[in-house]
Amino acid sequence: MENIVIGSGPAGRVGSIELGKLGEDVILIEKKHIAGTCLNEGCMVICALNDISRFLNNKQKYENHGFIKGNIELDYKKLTEKIKETQEKLRKIEQKENESVGNNVIFGEAKVEGDTVTVNGESFNFKNLMVATGGRPLIPKIEGVENGYLSSDILNLKEIPKKLNIIGGGIISVEIANIFSSFGSEVNIFVRSKLLKELNPKTKRYILKNLLNKVNIYEHSDVLEIKKDKIITTKGEFEGITFICTGRVPNSEIVKDIVKLNPDNSIATDNMMKTNIDNIYAAGDVTGGYNLTPIARMEGITAARNMAGLSQIVKYNNIPQSITLDMPVSFINNNKNSENTKSISIPGLAGPETFWNILNGHTGFTEINFNENTKEIEDVYSISPSSLSDIAYMTLLMNIGVDMEEFDEFIEVHPNTDAVSKIMKYMY
Repeated sequence: MENIVIGSGPAGRVGSIELGKLGEDVILIEKKHIAGTCLNEGCMVICALNDISRFLNNKQKYENHGFIKGNIELDYKKLTEKIKETQEKLRKIEQKENESVGNNVIFGEAKVEGDTVTVNGESFNFKNLMVATGGRPLIPKIEGVENGYLSSDILNLKEIPKKLNIIGGGIISVEIANIFSSFGSEVNIFVRSKLLKELNPKTKRYILKNLLNKVNIYEHSDVLEIKKDKIITTKGEFEGITFICTGRVPNSEIVKDIVKLNPDNSIATDNMMKTNIDNIYAAGDVTGGYNLTPIARMEGITAARNMAGLSQIVKYNNIPQSITLDMPVSFINNNKNSENTKSISIPGLAGPETFWNILNGHTGFTEINFNENTKEIEDVYSISPSSLSDIAYMTLLMNIGVDMEEFDEFIEVHPNTDAVSKIMKYMY
């Protein structure tokens, strides 16, 4: 009897590799494309498009400074073709990676009945099962919703839209808005409540003023109807196609009559990623919680090790997050603010990818919240070219208990734009 993993996104792909490395017999079943949402319609697609939007924005910046001239024409069709070509190569690499540890990769739609999984007409009894089927875009109940596009449709557009409306106030909405406004689209965002509720006010203000300044944002706005070429809202009617980015729902239907589900239909698990059925585990977006690739990987590895007879629990401490914009926005938001919380912030520093921003003053900033009594770091917000790596190491330091006073031994690499170390070593 084998261990069966259903779904090859970050949780299932990494979890099945871990099982293979531990000497377990593994069948990995994927319905469509290996590597899941991240590679095929999510993070990697956004990163690829954002590379081009940054290039165009830098060209405009250097042109404004007067030392670069010339016209650039973007071929969106060719761009999406090259992204798809790259995806194909990565899928092959990731499939070989799984097969290299002895795993059997099968493509097809799986069905679970008791201790049996059926795919392509063939049935397999499993010793342990990991459900890592991810999630899908939430379709809101709006008249004409079938006329809208989903974030997964971004590579299927034939051309750059002249006018684009986006429904939703989360990270995906903002990332898509940034890309297409950089490509020349007139972009509107409509939010039922507030934009980017994950952020503190200062970080949000900086984003709106300096990174999304070409985007029209309508908070506290309800969408009444979506038409093919316009959207009708409580703020008025707006021409253009519409992207729907209103959240995600878990793909838990495959085991909905077998394991316990949470109220939002995500699969309920304990801290070992085990469901209420002893030999069935779940990991990744299908379990709800943080819809983040690193968290999915962590959960997949935890589930795999427990399936293999080891003992490991998952911990959700100081979760780093990011927003892919013209300058990366990275943060750890624990919402620990108390009467003892003190904040220190400084503008971004000159260095790689910020030198030419000195002339317009848009160098980003970093803010750290800490407990004045215990010196414990509570939250970190950083907008800088180095913020992704900065926040990653801050997560580690926070998790191992390093406080503000213990940071002197950290030596940063020069040149960089790390304002975190300057705050911790010289301003505190």
